[in-house]
Amino acid sequence: MTAMTDPKETNETADSAPAATAQGFERLGLRAELLTALAALGYEEPTPVQREAIPVMLAGRDVLARAATGTGKTAAFSLPMLQRLGPSSLAPRTTRALVVVPTRELATQVAEAVHRYGKGLGIVVLPVYGGADIMRQLRRLERGVDVVVATPGRALDHVRRGSLEFSRVQCVVLDEADEMLDMGFADELDELLASLPAERQTALFSATLPPRIAKIANSHLKNPERISVADEKPTGEVPRVRQVAYAVPRALKEAALVRVLDVEEPQSALVFCRTRLEVDRLADALSARGMSAEGLHGGLSQEQRERVLRRFRSGELELLLATDVAARGLDVEGLTHVINYDLPPAPEPYVHRVGRTGRAGREGVAITLVEPREIGYLRSFERAVGQKISVEQLPSLNDLRTKQRAQTKSIIEEALGREDLNAFRSIVAELQTSAELADVATAAIAALHTHIHPSDEEQREIPSFVPPPPGQDRGPRGAGPMRNDRYDRGRPMGPRDDFRAPMDRGAPRDRERPMREDRGDRPSDAEMVSLYVSIGHEAGVRPGDLVGAIANEAGLSARSIGHISIGERHSFVEVERTLVTQVMEALRRCVIRGRKVKVDIDRRPPGGGGGGPRGDRR
Repeated sequence: MTAMTDPKETNETADSAPAATAQGFERLGLRAELLTALAALGYEEPTPVQREAIPVMLAGRDVLARAATGTGKTAAFSLPMLQRLGPSSLAPRTTRALVVVPTRELATQVAEAVHRYGKGLGIVVLPVYGGADIMRQLRRLERGVDVVVATPGRALDHVRRGSLEFSRVQCVVLDEADEMLDMGFADELDELLASLPAERQTALFSATLPPRIAKIANSHLKNPERISVADEKPTGEVPRVRQVAYAVPRALKEAALVRVLDVEEPQSALVFCRTRLEVDRLADALSARGMSAEGLHGGLSQEQRERVLRRFRSGELELLLATDVAARGLDVEGLTHVINYDLPPAPEPYVHRVGRTGRAGREGVAITLVEPREIGYLRSFERAVGQKISVEQLPSLNDLRTKQRAQTKSIIEEALGREDLNAFRSIVAELQTSAELADVATAAIAALHTHIHPSDEEQREIPSFVPPPPGQDRGPRGAGPMRNDRYDRGRPMGPRDDFRAPMDRGAPRDRERPMREDRGDRPSDAEMVSLYVSIGHEAGVRPGDLVGAIANEAGLSARSIGHISIGERHSFVEVERTLVTQVMEALRRCVIRGRKVKVDIDRRPPGGGGGGPRGDRR
């Protein structure tokens, strides 16, 4: 997660952005090493949550913040945390800050961000999560780290082993707290927070603040400063343009952008990026592919800015890549496409971006590339513009080739009306002596097509997915299906972690229960199959261990899981019938409570007893 352009600053031009950066983050009181890191990363100014949270945390206050994913929360807590830690000088190095996150993917992302921000301070950070090599984590912890970014279960594993020691922890952050509670980590969070020093700073960040979050805040935060970054009411009107979003993994965004541009063929497109570094990188990448593209950001001089804008307005330049700051006040006639390469931080900048196309009765297109975990966030944008943002499958290779063939056909149809065709009839006559006329025409079209559209060996299918509408069955997807409750709340989805529980066995919990009683859209019993898993209470297994293993390894949500019955040495888990093979393979690959497990279809007859596998009772 990165700091993003603030949509509220309205009277600033792109060439003044460097000064805005100095007067923005610098005005917040950050030290020189952090400001240098932010400048190197191309961040132009703080977001609302950063402006609110950083001064409070720098003052040492506890924080209870509500802010959606994509608003710059990571920098909001990382920067003040790093400033309070200061340069790493302790010998031996010891853990001084802990960030708790719900998923392994988020742990990696936050750790990378903390490393980038704190590089000038010599800060060492380690992501700690289930599913990774625990021996490697043990060795790294033994050498010493300053900041640990961990999932709750694996953090407690290390606490139980004595490999993670908190006596010198000064700052604790709970990121995506509501997500952790939804994933069943309430007990783990309570136990983890109870093991930390009483004298510490605690910050809790969450997209929503339900009563369960308030309970944690009352128990573990001291007179916290409450911060709320609400969805902003947009100003202006959005033309009725075609609005579509494509969900692709972050690593494939550039390839997805190229595919979109190849299929859409925009006459004049404005592509919005988060930072100036990303603008420059994409502009170079697209230019290398033969597209006429240039970047516009606060790092350009006024002369460079005017030159780029002049080329774009004249039509000499088809693609303009820009940050929000650089594009303020930019009005271009005939803009056919607006593309959000990065999701904007709030509805208001989305409205401003989309409103640049489809003017004066012209047709406009607004395309947004989102990561799978960000799809739910589009709901707030829909409310802002009063229009549906359709999440569609990214155009496939076949779609691209169909478009290219149609272009070739159009060129030929246009050529059929030329008056100088007689000059080429002699060539056709010569070729007809050795080939059929239809073959000659086919070969000529193929040669023309290859000349117009040279084959690109790098072209490949790009995985993307479309979430089914709320209330409909969700099948398996590459990044895991979305649960209805989170999809409707307008907040991003996150892949599930492995629910790794503490090492002690603990008392047996509910031996049979639905995973979510209020889930009215769960598949019917006829669609569920019971699986036998060779691990139970004897190994300290809880329902969350099994849910986490399935969700994380198979890429599914809790919605695809039915009743869980845990016996002394075995368990039974209900899953959707269409996902049986996928779940069985996933469970056989993973380790639960330190053990490899055997998995089979429950083979007991209906109503039968016994502790072994049984037949499909459906």
